[in-house]
Amino acid sequence: MKNHIILLIISLIASSSFSQSRLIHDYSFTDINGNTVELRKFEGKKILFVNVASKCGFTPQYDQLQELHKKYQDKLVIIGFPCNQFMNQESGSEDEIQAFCRKNYGVEFLMASKIDVKGKNQHPIYRWLTSKELNGFENNKVNWNFNKYIVDENGNLLARFESKVKPTDEKITALIEKLTEN
Repeated sequence: MKNHIILLIISLIASSSFSQSRLIHDYSFTDINGNTVELRKFEGKKILFVNVASKCGFTPQYDQLQELHKKYQDKLVIIGFPCNQFMNQESGSEDEIQAFCRKNYGVEFLMASKIDVKGKNQHPIYRWLTSKELNGFENNKVNWNFNKYIVDENGNLLARFESKVKPTDEKITALIEKLTEN
């Protein structure tokens, strides 16, 4: 009887650990206008995930993100995820964030509604991006605004870049160029 209970417990633990998807394309998020966006619609394209904020020393990186968007928009999807977890640097509403990004940086790339990128309310996409168990690449932590994650067209996490690495840094552009050669 003890063995049956132990097997049942192991089975329940195993099934609950598989309840989270291991494929990034199985996730969705709410865009800045309140619409649900399924990542599945981006299968076949590379995705650059960036946690963003309007009142951060790295905020001018919006310019370079927009530059990447214009250059690679047929093969690369850029998604900005506003987050207010780092020194209250994204305290505005979705409407305020959207107006700020358009007015100051001409942002046309996809923006999400505000999320948590760490902690107990971490958005499932960021749970996937930061967990080797889910992404198969590495465990990492979002340590500030403007961390960048690149996922290939098959949904594999390929690289993570710290805030100080600008979107048009050669490390990022060389990887994008290599990925978009085909």
